[in-house]
Amino acid sequence: MAKKTSQPRRKLVDIRKDNSEQILAEAARVFAKHGFRGTTVNAIAEQANLPKANVLYYFKTKEGLYKAVLNQQLNIWMANMDAMTSDSHPKDALRQYIVDKIKQSKEHPNASKIFAAEILHGAEFLKETLETELKDQFDRTCAVFRSWIQKQWMDPISPEHLLFTIWSSTQAYADYQAQTTILLGKPVLDDDDFEAGIELLTCMVLKGCGVRLV
Repeated sequence: MAKKTSQPRRKLVDIRKDNSEQILAEAARVFAKHGFRGTTVNAIAEQANLPKANVLYYFKTKEGLYKAVLNQQLNIWMANMDAMTSDSHPKDALRQYIVDKIKQSKEHPNASKIFAAEILHGAEFLKETLETELKDQFDRTCAVFRSWIQKQWMDPISPEHLLFTIWSSTQAYADYQAQTTILLGKPVLDDDDFEAGIELLTCMVLKGCGVRLV
């Protein structure tokens, strides 16, 4: 008689990782729709198909979960910034940065909307992170832009305002999606819309900054 083959048991660390990611994804949807004050842990647990106790096991409080959603998005954005280096040429690095930022707006629109709402309401839960981690990354990225200017790879523009411009333009595809879809006359943005945005923004940034293409 052949022995029954049992399915390998999943590692506890993998189960926890999957549960945590599921909770964060559902929390982003609920927070984006109802805001911090209008959201309950019960509502998030229901959307994640998990007991409330499980949600609190991973994130302790609603505030802890809210901050986790914000920090997850911010960490992705900072990693995109950190990928630009003094040795990378702006014609490639800036284009890739724009691609990455619009990709995030496409794939994680809820987290972007929550971040925008948090900033508009004074960044109560983000202020410390903005003053430390993001400020450090912001300064490093501006230093990269200045190195490109010094090498005469681009015109002497303001690094700070270049970042502000790219942020507002790329994140608009998530934050103002309701307006965009109405004006384009379609229920959702499709791949062609995001590609069109990438091409236009890349052209505007590279030409506007006088980036040398050779």
